Amino acid sequence: MPSFKTLRDLTLAGKRVLLRADFNVPLQDGQVSDTTRLDRTAPTIRTLVQGGARVVILSHLGRPKGRDASQSLRAVVAPLAKALGQPVAFAEDCVGPAAEAAVAALPAGGVLLLENLRFHKGEEANDPAFVDALAKLGDLYVNDAFSAAHRAHASTEGLAHKLPAAAGLLMQEELEHLGRALEKPERPLAAIVGGAKVSTKLELLGNLVAKVDLLVIGGGMANTFLNAEGVAVGRSLCERDLADTARAIAAKAKAAGCRILLPVDAVVAEALKPGVATRTVAIDKVPADRMILDLGPASVAAVVEALRGARTLVWNGPLGAFETPPFDAATVAVAQAVAELTAAGRLLSVAGGGDTVAALAHAGVEAKLSYVSTAGGAFLEWLEGKTLPGVAALAS
Repeated sequence: MPSFKTLRDLTLAGKRVLLRADFNVPLQDGQVSDTTRLDRTAPTIRTLVQGGARVVILSHLGRPKGRDASQSLRAVVAPLAKALGQPVAFAEDCVGPAAEAAVAALPAGGVLLLENLRFHKGEEANDPAFVDALAKLGDLYVNDAFSAAHRAHASTEGLAHKLPAAAGLLMQEELEHLGRALEKPERPLAAIVGGAKVSTKLELLGNLVAKVDLLVIGGGMANTFLNAEGVAVGRSLCERDLADTARAIAAKAKAAGCRILLPVDAVVAEALKPGVATRTVAIDKVPADRMILDLGPASVAAVVEALRGARTLVWNGPLGAFETPPFDAATVAVAQAVAELTAAGRLLSVAGGGDTVAALAHAGVEAKLSYVSTAGGAFLEWLEGKTLPGVAALAS
């Protein structure tokens, strides 16, 4: 993780601060339906305001093809003002005369939200002319959008090279926790990787087995590893064409001294639907006409026991089809055990990825882990060991 400047390193009074936030929020009937991203960025905005800065917020929303009123950031103004407890001005564009006039009218301690960056092709193209047009609006640049840091766009990478740059509080918190979890962890270091398919997480698995001491594999991808070992998995989701790949990952893990923990029993059913009849069977006794849909109790006990010996955990992906009870049981039980170990000071726990966040919230422990990232793709690419352009650009 490169060293980077933080808000403490900036002189804010009277300065125009271009703040890259991630306000790519869900909209329902033109209204923001989930304010989590606004709430998590609010502390950075308040710190800038208290320092006497003129805060100019940059963000994207959706994937518009040119200007699209249905994806205007104007919808964010009212809920953001509520989260901050102060008025938020809005500019009809993010560059050009409208943006420049709005910035010029902004008083010290004021907050301005600019229109959707992606209304301009120059944003995603990281076009130098578009970077220059944005840079005209500010004196300093603060990136608080780790969730967009895996994109080398004008507002996430280009601007950091044009203006004095620092990480916002949310970015700083994310980078510090991720660094502690995987780059300089207290060992033993464990990882839980779940989800449907091995094919979507090949780079992740390849990177983790070289770094962690224990890798717990659950969800549909565990079936692919079981099949590669010659275990019959019935009608379960399984990428049988990746058997050689699974065996190669297992061999790499063994060579690196990484223990892979696979299910020893499973909850099976004829179909994935609520109220279906279920059975718990040993992993080598899966009926040919059944599907593995969750870890069994012996597997859960084995995972929890293994985690009791760990000091650091990174988690990406649920252990079963948690969206459909009762196949949420294993994910909930392990999540609660992780929360208890974290509360006892025995485990540093960092989790992330869309399904993971939803699963932890379902288990009621989202706020009980050391850190839960909402960064999605950026979190996954970090786990894969990739350089994130938006982070690298902040290097001091």
